[in-house]
Amino acid sequence: MGRRLPVRTVRFTGLLIGAVIVAYGVVELLMRPSGPDRLMFALMFAGIALVTALMWIVLRWVAVRTRSLSGTMFVVSVGAVFIVVLAVVVAGHLMFLSGHDLHITLIVLGFGMVLGALLAGAVAERLSRDLRRLRDIAERVAAGDFSVRAGLNRPDEVGALSSAIDSMVERLDAADSERQRIEASRRTFLAAIGHDLRTPLTSARAAVEALQDGVARDPERFLGSISGDLSILSGLVEDLFLLSKIEADQLDLDKEPVDLTDLADTTLEAMTPVARRRNINLRLDATSHVRVLAGELELARVLRNLVDNAIRHAPDASEVTVGVDSDQSAVTVRVTDQGPGFPPDIDVFESFTRGDSARARDTGGAGLGLAIARGIVHAHGGATWIEPGPGGTVAFRIPIDRPLSGPYVLEA
Repeated sequence: MGRRLPVRTVRFTGLLIGAVIVAYGVVELLMRPSGPDRLMFALMFAGIALVTALMWIVLRWVAVRTRSLSGTMFVVSVGAVFIVVLAVVVAGHLMFLSGHDLHITLIVLGFGMVLGALLAGAVAERLSRDLRRLRDIAERVAAGDFSVRAGLNRPDEVGALSSAIDSMVERLDAADSERQRIEASRRTFLAAIGHDLRTPLTSARAAVEALQDGVARDPERFLGSISGDLSILSGLVEDLFLLSKIEADQLDLDKEPVDLTDLADTTLEAMTPVARRRNINLRLDATSHVRVLAGELELARVLRNLVDNAIRHAPDASEVTVGVDSDQSAVTVRVTDQGPGFPPDIDVFESFTRGDSARARDTGGAGLGLAIARGIVHAHGGATWIEPGPGGTVAFRIPIDRPLSGPYVLEA
């Protein structure tokens, strides 16, 4: 089975044949030649087309083997002018020009060929320079340098390519910065998890060794310490498991009508013993009972995490307020403390992010609380955000589902 001709060859051949037919049609329409003249024009057009086809083959051979765009364009321009010269020479011969007139025509055409080649070389040099710059940009980006930009101001395809490359490099730069940020967060997370695992494990191991060696004077106290350490480890593992489900978008919500005001009040009651250790007053700011269709356990986890975060960052003998407000479409909850607020340069809702840089045991865990809260709120179709000071305010908003039977807002 023979090889098929390339599509470009077939297309170019078709264009040549079409050009011959159109030229012959124009001659027939304008000149109405006799029989011998028709044969002459047909042979002339076919011959020039044949020379053009041969020139195209030569130019393709040169383009494949020439590494310089300037050289390729030079050959193309010379070839194009050569075809024009050939057509003029043939036409001059048919018009029976004298030798003197034909020489003048050839000299002028030769001079035009030289000027055309110079013009093509000048245009190709700028094009080659811009393409070399794009190649250098691509090589530097491949080497990991995302600060480079082509910045070519051209309205043609090369300019469009330059803009596309610059846009790609900007996206790569942003992705690399995000990757570095995530990597830094991962290292911080591993260090935090290592600290939070090592502390209760060390304490529990010491208590177990004391019990095994019989040196524990009060076994019940040691067993209570071990139980507390296991509770800490269990809570940390539970947080990690919940966060993994949130990030994998696999959090299953068992939705039911939940009175968010009552849930906030219950949370404050549960957190009161923790707040009393530092003489912090917990206050609920709500004028009505607001019901939403949501997962009660999940929303309780959100409120507990936010209130616990507020207590940890509030000054001694201060106040933490939980505000519940609603409109016809959603309910908004704000947890406010009188502490220093949140740093403006970090996203406290990101996983493993902590608002304080200290890694003391008494300032909290691995920084998962706000990340879990945001994931749960987003799973309910809501949003979380930080509000400006004074103090620190974390807020979230959950839509009120219309299919919920009964009144949405029940007056107290």
